[in-house]
Amino acid sequence: MKTILLVPTGEGVGLSSACLGLIYALECQGVKAGFLKPFSQEAHQESDRSTALYRHLSNSETVEPIPYLKLIQQLNLGENDELLEDAVRLHRQIAKHHDLIIVEGLVPNSRDAFASTLNAALAQALDAKVIIVSNADINKPEVTAEKVENQLRYLGGASSTRMAGVLFMRTKGLPEDSAKIPVTIDPNLRLISDTNKFTANIQKTHAHIGSEKLPVIGLVPFSNTLSVPRISDLAAHISAEWINQGEAKQRRVLHSSLIASNIEHELNKFVAGELIISASDRIDVLLASSLATSNGVPLAGLVLTEHHEPNASVLEFCQAAIKNGLPILHTSLSTFETAQNLANLSNEIPIDDTERAEQVTRFVSSHINADWIALLLNGSYKPRLSPSAFRHELVQKSIAAKKRIVLPEGDEPRTIQAAAICQSRGIAHCILLAKPEIVVEVAKARNIELPHDLEIIDPDLIRENYVPKMVELRKGKINELQAREQLQDTVVLGTMMLALDQVDGLVSGAVHTTANTVRPAFQLIKTAPEYSLVSSVFFMLLPDEVYVYGDCAINPDPDAEQLAEIAIQSADSAKAFGIDPRIAMISYSTGTSGAGAEVEKVAKATEIAKQRRPDLLIDGPLQYDAASVESVGRSKAPDSQVAGRANVFIFPDLNTGNTTYKAVQRSANVVSVGPMLQGLNKPVNDLSRGALVDDIVFTIALTAIQAEQQIEAKASKAS
Repeated sequence: MKTILLVPTGEGVGLSSACLGLIYALECQGVKAGFLKPFSQEAHQESDRSTALYRHLSNSETVEPIPYLKLIQQLNLGENDELLEDAVRLHRQIAKHHDLIIVEGLVPNSRDAFASTLNAALAQALDAKVIIVSNADINKPEVTAEKVENQLRYLGGASSTRMAGVLFMRTKGLPEDSAKIPVTIDPNLRLISDTNKFTANIQKTHAHIGSEKLPVIGLVPFSNTLSVPRISDLAAHISAEWINQGEAKQRRVLHSSLIASNIEHELNKFVAGELIISASDRIDVLLASSLATSNGVPLAGLVLTEHHEPNASVLEFCQAAIKNGLPILHTSLSTFETAQNLANLSNEIPIDDTERAEQVTRFVSSHINADWIALLLNGSYKPRLSPSAFRHELVQKSIAAKKRIVLPEGDEPRTIQAAAICQSRGIAHCILLAKPEIVVEVAKARNIELPHDLEIIDPDLIRENYVPKMVELRKGKINELQAREQLQDTVVLGTMMLALDQVDGLVSGAVHTTANTVRPAFQLIKTAPEYSLVSSVFFMLLPDEVYVYGDCAINPDPDAEQLAEIAIQSADSAKAFGIDPRIAMISYSTGTSGAGAEVEKVAKATEIAKQRRPDLLIDGPLQYDAASVESVGRSKAPDSQVAGRANVFIFPDLNTGNTTYKAVQRSANVVSVGPMLQGLNKPVNDLSRGALVDDIVFTIALTAIQAEQQIEAKASKAS
């Protein structure tokens, strides 16, 4: 059992973010760590913030900390030993389910002078290794070192065998672009030279900080982008009432502007993410905000101060903005008081802001030294393919593949943002099919920074080039006029680019149906020589494992031959993404316990798949619970190598597959990546129309890896 206690040097160092980031970094190495916060310091909050965020992010249970009032009461009574016994009891509860536990220590502040002493006692009681967490300033190495030194004195000094390292959070003085947000853990973000330089400067006065005994395990930049509150977090802080709540839980305040002078001199402030603050009698400001919103500029919101809120007839003029979700608040505070209160807003992540918590967690984990983690684990943990490890591998493999991916929905805002992320992180070289001026306009309105090497191609300038080639590919089926007409559709145009090897893969579907995306691929790309059909899989990211579900999107009612082929395709897809496949052919009956045409189809498909691929572990028919639950598998199919251990689930028809994937996704709050199409000559992938930016990024990564796998498969056949 390994326990790591994170001890902060003071308030505002990002302690919870450090704990969650370290847990995520371990998860990306395939190790699931438990989390414990033994003592709460939140006097008036029912649920502990760090504990609640951990539960959400990891989809795992933990225990509630000892309440602050009880902590103070026992300390006042001199019951320190009893307190520590309680902490050990909580620790043991978590240890039943985890081999490694991250513990969040107490924050030393003016109210809780006992925090540092109690942290030292806690380290001893839990037999924990200690990481000191401190904020840092690149330009003040000595001041930063002194903060670490103050905590070291409580913990037995740098020579103590308990010390595991120092993690610098919210580091100021680093280059601005180092604080950009990654979509997932990316070692390329680590500031190795900055860390080495800063450590060398610290060692001029404090030689032990950064030494082998007390390594610097990460240098995490301060990020304005990650410190931004939602507009919904502000209302209570400025004693405001809602005029229109709109998208208050989604919109974030990147900057705020007081509008005091004539509106014509202030129009440059009406940009994406801006919180506009103005006196409520400034009707011109309200109308300008409304117009900006109608023009597609997602302002963070509008705060109207003093006086009374605008009358109904004025708000009637702003209906377009209100329908577009513009949050509008009114406060009786003055404009100056409002701005002052907002400047004092805490950097801590609110308990319900899980989107920001996820981004911060990934950001922190990206800057933690993976070599240090490997040393910490020291081969003592058997890695597993957790959801985070799967996503991590996905990004790393796609970075290595260096593929060109065309995005036919090039002017769609989520697609533009995903392309910008993929391009800047090297996940893929993205090509947007759209008019460049529209892409620039959308990016500007949404505050998306377009990388200089992001390729944007105007479809009107290239369409004619593909007419003869398309007629040739579809010989006897279409003429020039029909080809020209079909190429008006950018999905068809992108598919032609893929057919002619000008790109390596295609991703579409954010605004098109599955049929729109897939039909051109069937017509122009066709199936791979070894397959007779195209099918799909979803990667279901369950809390402890990644499952593969097929086919949930393409084939309505496959026969036994086709079902066997879907099983083989899905097994190969699983292997390509690091999953050792154990394939369950799903039915309403296990083994020979039931009868009927559907069961017979699954039994026959299982036999065909086994004959075609004796190297694969395949069993069926199996009921879903017999395939996935160990105890049920042992009871219903005791001799099966798959029952109770399956990770690839092949459904008998589209009705069953699509229903099951959606039921699991929604009821268990599981992230699904896909559908990924398999069996085509070249990779084409479809998005859900409700896809988030992250979903699009991961689908682009999937497509890049598929392209690389196909090249490798062709090379191995040729040799």
